[in-house]
Amino acid sequence: MRFTTVIALTSITLATTANAETDYSAMIAQTGLAATEASLSALPDQTPSDMFALGGVRFLSAVEGALQTLYATQINREMAEMSDLPFLRLPLSPNSNAVPFQPEVIANTFAAALDDLEGSLAALDTVTDADDVGVTINTADLWFDINANGTREAGEGMLEVAASQLNRRLDETLTPPVVRFDTSDAAWLSAYAHLLSGVSETILALDPTSAIQRVTDSAAAMEAFNDGGRQMIFMPDEDNWVDVVAMFIHAIEGQPDVERSRNAHAHFLGMIADNQTFWSRVATETDNKLEWIPNPSQTSVLPLEFPTDIGSQWRMVLAEAEAVLRGDLLIPHWRLGDGAGINLAKAMQNPPEIDIIAIIQGEGVLPYLEEGTRMSGRSLTQFQRMLGGDAGLYMIIFN
Repeated sequence: MRFTTVIALTSITLATTANAETDYSAMIAQTGLAATEASLSALPDQTPSDMFALGGVRFLSAVEGALQTLYATQINREMAEMSDLPFLRLPLSPNSNAVPFQPEVIANTFAAALDDLEGSLAALDTVTDADDVGVTINTADLWFDINANGTREAGEGMLEVAASQLNRRLDETLTPPVVRFDTSDAAWLSAYAHLLSGVSETILALDPTSAIQRVTDSAAAMEAFNDGGRQMIFMPDEDNWVDVVAMFIHAIEGQPDVERSRNAHAHFLGMIADNQTFWSRVATETDNKLEWIPNPSQTSVLPLEFPTDIGSQWRMVLAEAEAVLRGDLLIPHWRLGDGAGINLAKAMQNPPEIDIIAIIQGEGVLPYLEEGTRMSGRSLTQFQRMLGGDAGLYMIIFN
């Protein structure tokens, strides 16, 4: 009843403020992501700003859903963070009521995220160059209902969750900035949705469930000879790194799902295309209103410096990455000289049965070898030199 009432009241508020910039930030702060998504989805005449906000809420909902699943599950946080995978590496407080870990939890988490990200892309793709988007967000208003109780609690703020992924200048001590997202930022967010979708498709293509089950079963069988068995490797209080390494190797090896590999390839190309669109759009902006990523004549609300040529330098990184994804530049292999390499496009379109030893030795990549120009990595090296130790942070922001 409360949820329905909130949606109804929010919808009425939106309808009566059609000519003003809607306070999407307050909606999220007061009602949460789920209620805000339902309200925005139900609007009869959605503006470009509504669609950006809807895409943003669905993007954040992908993160929230993953956090809720992982919080509700007995999972070894240290091992999850060591995986360095999206969602899994985010910090979570202990949950005494968590249910036992099951091998399919990891795959289910990324599959559910894909659904939310698909909805995010569908909304963001409606925003065109000609649209006028204006969505002001106080980042202090953004929160994830991690324990799914409908109420914001300590540790659920977006910056609290993301602090560990940022560096010394963008951590939990940062005063939450107020950002006015505009038309350019729709392409930026879409690029991020493509990136997470591509990573999710890649993980699902490798079938992590079978790998986790295999290692769990064999470890339990071995330990049965000692003390009657142990918990699953991803459950708390485990410290068997051999099992973790074995799980990753088993997941990587074998025949990847061809359709998911192709989907991942398309998403990575989509990420680059939308990122390039963002930089093209932002270069033409003449305003200076609470900017997220600025052009040389603007100022960012973030406590970071953006060198004048940072956009052009990043676009060079994107261009080289796109050339590799399309097979125009080849990936080096230690057995090959400068004039040959691996065509990544062919490998992702028709992935081989992966054998790590065969790939290192060379047999496993023979079908994808070509003569041609290899990637140099110089553009990324120049980008890193420009920003020094902060390059990783800017890469997270730029995606």
